[in-house]
Amino acid sequence: MIDFKDIIAKEISNITNIGVDELKNYIEIPPVRKMGDYSFPCFKLAKELKKSPQMIAEDLKNKLNFKNNEISKIEVINGYLNFYVNNIELMKNVFSEINEKKEKYGSSNIGNGKNVVIDYSSPNIAKPFHIGHLRSTVIGNSLYRIYKFLGYNCTGINHLGDYGTQFGKLIEGYKRWGSEYNIEENPIDELTKIYVRINSLCKEDESVLEDCRNNFKKLEEGDEYCFSLWSKFRELSLKEFQRVYDLLDVHFDSLNGEAFYSDKMQEVIDILEKNKKLVDSEGAKIVDLEDKQMAPCLIIKSNGSTTYATRDLAAILYRAREYDFDKAIYLTSYEQILHFKQVFEVAKMLDLDEKYTNNLVHISFGMVQLKTGRMSTREGNIVKLEDLLKESISRVKEIMENRDSDVEDKEKTAEIIGIGAIIFNDLYNSRIKDEIFDWDEILNFNGETGPYLQYIYVRTNSILKKAGYIPEIEKIDFEMLNNDSSMEIIKSIYNFEDIIKQSAEKYEPYIIARYLIDLAQKFSGFYNNNKIIVDDENIQNARLYLTYCVSIILKTGAELLGIKMPDRM
Repeated sequence: MIDFKDIIAKEISNITNIGVDELKNYIEIPPVRKMGDYSFPCFKLAKELKKSPQMIAEDLKNKLNFKNNEISKIEVINGYLNFYVNNIELMKNVFSEINEKKEKYGSSNIGNGKNVVIDYSSPNIAKPFHIGHLRSTVIGNSLYRIYKFLGYNCTGINHLGDYGTQFGKLIEGYKRWGSEYNIEENPIDELTKIYVRINSLCKEDESVLEDCRNNFKKLEEGDEYCFSLWSKFRELSLKEFQRVYDLLDVHFDSLNGEAFYSDKMQEVIDILEKNKKLVDSEGAKIVDLEDKQMAPCLIIKSNGSTTYATRDLAAILYRAREYDFDKAIYLTSYEQILHFKQVFEVAKMLDLDEKYTNNLVHISFGMVQLKTGRMSTREGNIVKLEDLLKESISRVKEIMENRDSDVEDKEKTAEIIGIGAIIFNDLYNSRIKDEIFDWDEILNFNGETGPYLQYIYVRTNSILKKAGYIPEIEKIDFEMLNNDSSMEIIKSIYNFEDIIKQSAEKYEPYIIARYLIDLAQKFSGFYNNNKIIVDDENIQNARLYLTYCVSIILKTGAELLGIKMPDRM
């Protein structure tokens, strides 16, 4: 793909002898199109060249010479050099790339040879998979897809919450009342009832709590009965969770949860002891982080048990050795910012290469806020994620029936639209913002939503199908698209690869989500103002190829978000 920024920077560099990379970083996209496609702020060079920005701009304009006609016009405005690209050259470049790469358009090999580990979703077994897990799951899944698309070797890890004293409680509850609950048929609900019941008893009777602690100790020591129960709880929970993952089309390369590191934590403790980093504190062992302006990191509790931090540190050691990662990304809510700051700081004390400790990244996100409205299933203030997804599918089916839709497989189509709507709503805003969950907005087929995106995609396919179109770049008369409405779309398509890279660099899928809505709206405007199937064969071929390109980008971009596209709706 032709890199206009690089071309501009090299030409300026030839005149100023300033490095290409430095100049490239200065180049901007003007806020409005009439000011050009790229803009170079000459005040950045005023100190070095000892001239006013206006003089520098005028001087550069007179000396710049783009021999291959990539730039059609240069203007000077208030110390800025504004560059206008050659529309035909841009068009040929974009269309040729799409003709060659098709659904791989926008992909890259910048991640070639680099390993990325992404830790996301991570529900607690034997507890409801609720709406609070949605964000980690869909943001992590999207980042996994984005990094893979950019050529990285990705490992997706579901770090299950399958360890801790709560399992001692569950085991005790099951010992006492297991026969009263059908955990085979409805595992999560029944195990939750057992947990609530034993928890209540623990508050009334300290000896019961002590029994629970002993159960967990036995579990840690490999007691056969306790381990078999724990394994059963885990297996049943994973079967329940898998239904949700199947609906979301989310997959993992590893299900190694907290329990996996139970025999790997001692090494962490030994290394910290050896490096004289562990400090006794009221019977517990901590790492003092006062010099980092942080609270101490608790490694061993006063009762001798380990902590989340101990297990996360063991996981870092294991993942560095097993995956040789160039980047390890953790997706959790902003409530865990301090936890990961502490863990990443302590990781530097584990004798690991800086390659690993300098590339630990915590990606935080806001909470889900439910707007008042009907929800089909509630347990107190917990909304199960599976119920939420099924509710969305049900609502879409109702909308389709009210619209008298003639789609053949309404069930499957409603699932694609309903699930896509939930995912898109989560990813449309910056992850750090709290997500507002409002059915009226989420399922609005005319708003900035998943259903709208899918509708525009279906429209592009419908046009292509009606025309019986087979893409043939050789038949395109590029002059037929050398107009403002067409070029708006083509320039947007040109930026797709850069948009994907930005999303990866900033860990923000919303950059892609917003880009896709903008592209969809541009195409909708083009479609409303330009007939595509017309008598003039040259015009029709050009407009159909543009439609074909939009279709590819919308589908590819949606897949990077974890959203499927329907054939009809």
